[in-house]
Amino acid sequence: MSERRVTLAAVTGAHGVTGEVRLKIFADDLGRYQRFNDGALTLKSLRIIPKGAIARFVEVGDRNAAEALRGTALTVPRSELPPLEAGEYYHFDLIGLPAEADDGTALGHVVAVENFGAGDVLEIERSGGKRFMVPMNADAVPAWDDLRLVVNAAFVE
Repeated sequence: MSERRVTLAAVTGAHGVTGEVRLKIFADDLGRYQRFNDGALTLKSLRIIPKGAIARFVEVGDRNAAEALRGTALTVPRSELPPLEAGEYYHFDLIGLPAEADDGTALGHVVAVENFGAGDVLEIERSGGKRFMVPMNADAVPAWDDLRLVVNAAFVE
């Protein structure tokens, strides 16, 4: 089984005539990565701009080639991401996890991680499609791992 891929940015279009592309960035430090999409794209330069970034890839030499990349997700293997400290998590690691109450009752699965300014909030979808939200803190979510997320029953709607 191949390693899980993580999308760090997406190409939104060409920039200029020399092969640069505009990027929408989903990561804090895109510049630390040099190779994307299993080595198909090698980062040559990166400029951060207010609405994302402008990048040049070794393999892209003109505007037509840059425009052909529109919509391309730039991915890296999960193992290339910085290691996490205890209690830290990547949002994409939580999305899709089965959720259960601390009494063992199945609740559904995590469909989104939002942040409205006061910390992360998990959106959990039940099997019938109804959704509810819980804060991602030690009181509401006392435990999680690669296999499941445990929610304090007092926070379940």
